[in-house]
Amino acid sequence: MNQSGSLPVNSPTQRIAHSTQADMPRIEGPSPTVPGVAGVPDVLPVSATVVLLPREDPELPRYRWDTKLLANEAAGPNARLRVRPRLTVARWSGDNDAAARIADKLVDNAARHGKPFGDGCVGLRLTVVPRTEQLLIEVDDAVPEFPDFEAVTSDSHLAGRGLWWVKHYRARLSWDLKRDGDGTVVGKTVQALVPSNCGQESA
Repeated sequence: MNQSGSLPVNSPTQRIAHSTQADMPRIEGPSPTVPGVAGVPDVLPVSATVVLLPREDPELPRYRWDTKLLANEAAGPNARLRVRPRLTVARWSGDNDAAARIADKLVDNAARHGKPFGDGCVGLRLTVVPRTEQLLIEVDDAVPEFPDFEAVTSDSHLAGRGLWWVKHYRARLSWDLKRDGDGTVVGKTVQALVPSNCGQESA
């Protein structure tokens, strides 16, 4: 067992998440490169990939998008600007503005409290989960630990780092070690699983 109390993580496709929910989905795979969104300055993303997958296969996500953002003070707002149009393209059934706000907060936290990779960027991925229409938002940074995860995800501390929005929209927050193709730990991935009814007020 590792220091967090979870089982050892063996590979990118056999990961054990540090989460309050045990059933967070894991979706991996390369995607072709596509151009940026019209009207958004080219400096925002360093790279972006997207793939539309056959809707008729219920086991495959029908949409996946991957990009990098410079880890600076504008990282969060830039993420929000880019997530909205991507979810419109994906025809996600949830609240695009709510999801964009969650992405903003996760990316901002990675830039402020994590560490960028060697290219000065943090990673951002969106995946529409098969069957459930939930949205998986994943943000990567180069720090392979989240020592205050339990405190940050408690009611009394969420507002301190902007993660109150994750709970407000009834998303489930988790984190996971990030490994390269050789299995070497290179950072962490913070994940929010957003329900398709996230824009509705909580009961």
